[in-house]
Amino acid sequence: MLSATWEEGRFNPTLRSNLFRGLSRIILTMARVPLPKIGSFSIDDDGYLKLNNRPLTMEIQQLENERIPVNIHRGTTHLGIESFIHDALSLHESRLRYQPNALNSREDGLYQASALMVMRSIWPCLFSRELFRGPFLFNLTDLNQSNIFVDNDWNIVRLIDLEWACSQPAEMIHPPYWLTNQAIDLIDSSEYEALHTEFMDIFAEEQRSSDPFQLYPTMKKGLENGTFWYSLALTSPSAFSTIFYDHLQPKFTNGHGITEFWSITMPYFSLDTAALIQQKVKDKERYDVSLQEAFRC
Repeated sequence: MLSATWEEGRFNPTLRSNLFRGLSRIILTMARVPLPKIGSFSIDDDGYLKLNNRPLTMEIQQLENERIPVNIHRGTTHLGIESFIHDALSLHESRLRYQPNALNSREDGLYQASALMVMRSIWPCLFSRELFRGPFLFNLTDLNQSNIFVDNDWNIVRLIDLEWACSQPAEMIHPPYWLTNQAIDLIDSSEYEALHTEFMDIFAEEQRSSDPFQLYPTMKKGLENGTFWYSLALTSPSAFSTIFYDHLQPKFTNGHGITEFWSITMPYFSLDTAALIQQKVKDKERYDVSLQEAFRC
């Protein structure tokens, strides 16, 4: 597993180069057949792959495992990026509403609700209108260090956990977020930008001029205009708000009083935001009590 040597080997330029080249080839190979819809694949009666399911990511499965309503029919596919983003944001709202320990305090509730409200409105500023209807590209959504097997030179030899592959908007395909070895909610922008540049230089070498969609300029632009951070936030219920405040909000404003920001934006999250946050604080108190009782048993 790459994870077995990642901590030490990530500082070696030769190993990094081999890994980045392998990752680039995988991304490009999967993206070379543009697809008509956003969704996941199933096997039909004749044994062929069929695109006719909602995009099944590990995050959706985790929410279902926690009995949090997903509200996206399993047969759903998306013909455009608007409905896909709308459904992706609805997952975060559902987690806030139904996860017993979704927030720690009233302030945390304001923090999360305000981030969600603004994320609903800023996505058209970050994504290119000409790509709203495609192309949509096949992508691996769980390509972490423990799912990648390498040789001693970090040439990729095997991949596992391929069940989370799905068709996604081209602007949501990016290099892995873990290149700096930092947690998803602690990524240092400047450190990541340096490794992103190194990755994209290798990616450019690997992309052929004959490819049906030139992914390189889209991926390179993604870090500059924020689609990388927006896409990353959509994939992480726990880091969603942090990514917004750390990496997206600064693109729109140099700063303002956080209390004023919350008081202005929070009420527009839903018709019952204040009551919802009050109820979630009570839910968290009950959750803490039940957790303590469980450990006493």
